[in-house]
Amino acid sequence: MMAASTKLSSFRLPPFPTVGELIKLYKLRAEKQLSQNFLLDLKLTDKIVRQAGCLRDAYVCEVGPGPGGLTRSIINAGATDLLVVEKDTRFIPGLKLLSEAAPGRLRIVHGDILTYRMDRGFPESISKPWEGDPPNLHIIGNLPFSVSTPLIIKWLENIANRTGPFIYGRSQLTLTFQKEIAERLTACTGSKQRSRLSIMAQNFCTVRNCFTIPGRAFVPKPKVDVGVVHFTPLVQPQIQQPFKLVEKVVRNVFQFRRKHCYKGVEKLFPEACRFELTQEMLQKADVDPSLRPTDLTIPQFRALADAYAHLCTQETSLFGYEFREELRLKHLTRKRNKPMDTFIIDEPTDTPPKSSTTLLNKNKHGNQEKPTNSFC
Repeated sequence: MMAASTKLSSFRLPPFPTVGELIKLYKLRAEKQLSQNFLLDLKLTDKIVRQAGCLRDAYVCEVGPGPGGLTRSIINAGATDLLVVEKDTRFIPGLKLLSEAAPGRLRIVHGDILTYRMDRGFPESISKPWEGDPPNLHIIGNLPFSVSTPLIIKWLENIANRTGPFIYGRSQLTLTFQKEIAERLTACTGSKQRSRLSIMAQNFCTVRNCFTIPGRAFVPKPKVDVGVVHFTPLVQPQIQQPFKLVEKVVRNVFQFRRKHCYKGVEKLFPEACRFELTQEMLQKADVDPSLRPTDLTIPQFRALADAYAHLCTQETSLFGYEFREELRLKHLTRKRNKPMDTFIIDEPTDTPPKSSTTLLNKNKHGNQEKPTNSFC
């Protein structure tokens, strides 16, 4: 048994056409509309795989293998079971050649990773308790730029709900992103790159920016460099609220990222009771309304989310309110020449209140706001 394990860990693919030769053989080219960029340098693909940790006897899902450069590096690292999910039919023949060269170790799924049920892709026996060590399951991928952000948001929600690839435990991810996105994912409090993505990723994971790959290493060469990012889900998220509530609070706060944070908090509430509830939420969270969104720490976002959740328990219809929907109805009303006073939205200003206790108690006419029964 030990000899077999040693033999597997030292497995190398037999002499085989290079990735470049496969591209020529099957007349493959990167599709611009799919934001495809091939990474042909096996030294770089090996380096990406090393960031995932030891893959000896591991189960791996590779996202968008394309012509198979990263696939070779994963197999050579000793993975016992590699599942590749590829949407583009053109790459399937080349992947089948790789599968024949590594019999029993490479499974190919022709499908879209955004809809593929990864929770059905691996045996239950690999599962580990959430509170324990991560399972020996890794998600690795050189992601197309067009799907990288929606995909990581989807996986963060899966982590929150322990669904998808995280039914097996705290499965780790090693993924590529545009350098700017990689910097946002790992940005610290106060940095220019701090964003909604920073808070959401760091709330649910330990996030590490591993290294940067220059654009010239890809074919065709993208206009930007590429960052490799490693994620390990936390045992407990830093903000103990449902994913959709956390995402809504963070999204609203960052929609005015250059203004004071109270401007984004305001947009969580209908115009009729906006000032009153904004004041109550900021007071309860003990957050300075004059701070910029980029300067808020995750504990401060936790306080804001907890305060918003408390308000939503008092008035359940609040959570369903969306500022942009109210704005859309306002514009429709204008087009139809039917004034609707209840949907007048104040223009954003950057004048903060003196303190959270004096936060805009009055409307722009100097009159005390009188909340209506709607949402309040």
